[in-house]
Amino acid sequence: MASAVPCSPQRCRVPEGVAVPPPEDERLVDLAAHLEREDPRFARALRSGRPVRPRQYRRTGAWWGLALGVTVLGSGIALSQGLLIACGLVLAGLTAQLVDPDPARQVHRGPR
Repeated sequence: MASAVPCSPQRCRVPEGVAVPPPEDERLVDLAAHLEREDPRFARALRSGRPVRPRQYRRTGAWWGLALGVTVLGSGIALSQGLLIACGLVLAGLTAQLVDPDPARQVHRGPR
């Protein structure tokens, strides 16, 4: 007959120098703390039961920047101003990278 405890203390001793995995509760607490630091708005919404998009899928600011870049570019073309054209091209190019929905192309260069 199997006991409720999978092994007795004598048989389940962990040899010295071997890392013991933390309990599931600690890992969940660590995960929740990491999520809170990384995206507090998403964590609060998750706790309240009213979901919002995670930070990596919120691109409203990028779309506004792209619209501004195209507007500056159009103004530069209409006014024949090279500086406005250059600024519009740079701004549109930078924000077009932020609008890209493919997360595989988003390179994170932070600490590993």
